[in-house]
Amino acid sequence: QVDLVESGGGSVQAGGSLRLSCVASGATGSYCWGWFRQAPGQEREPVAAIDSTGSTSYADSLKGRFTVSRDNANTVFLQMNSLKPEDTGMYYCAAVLEVCATISPFLSNVYSDWGQGNQVTVSS
Repeated sequence: QVDLVESGGGSVQAGGSLRLSCVASGATGSYCWGWFRQAPGQEREPVAAIDSTGSTSYADSLKGRFTVSRDNANTVFLQMNSLKPEDTGMYYCAAVLEVCATISPFLSNVYSDWGQGNQVTVSS
């Protein structure tokens, strides 16, 4: 089991930036890491994914504004630029002991471990 702790959310005006971090404890092996978000009253949706090989994928609507990355110490980041009010929501990181290319990384049910969520609020 992997413990995921997220940080870096907050409130920002439209056009601003935020960087979310997700620190994984107990992660040994090759993982696929996903970022998801959920706005009030809406379903959880995929944002981006990255695995231990460095391969990344993004939701089409977020390409060019969001960047997912990772360091060598089991921390995954989500850099969010040019934020819009519709980016408001709870952001979650997730992990599964797989290479992203072998699964469907944008399906939330493939992930075995989830962070607690981090609120991002973008005001107009």
